[in-house]
Amino acid sequence: MAYYPQGGYYPPPKRTNGMAIAALICAFVFAPAGIVLGIIARNQIKRTGEDGRGLATAGLVLGVVFTLLGLIAVILWIVAVYWIVKNGNDIYTTYTFTT
Repeated sequence: MAYYPQGGYYPPPKRTNGMAIAALICAFVFAPAGIVLGIIARNQIKRTGEDGRGLATAGLVLGVVFTLLGLIAVILWIVAVYWIVKNGNDIYTTYTFTT
C-alpha cells in the first residue's frame, strides 16, 4: 500500500489594518484626520504585524500634502482679500470707460 502525502495548506492571508484604510480615505475627505490616522495605523501595524503599511503611509503622505495645499490656499485667499480691500478704490478709478 502506497502512502501519498497530503498537499500543504496555504496560511490564511494577513488582515489589512482598518485604520490604514481609514487613513487613506480621510486623506481625501479631511486631510488632518488622514495624518493622525496614518500615524496611528503605522504604529499598530508595527505592533501587530498586519498588512496595510503602504495604505497607512499613503494616507499619511497625502494628508500632509493636502493639508499644506489647503493652508497655502487659505493664505493666498487672505492676501487676495487684503489686496482687494486695500486697492479696491484704485481699480475703479484706473479703468474708466468713455464712449
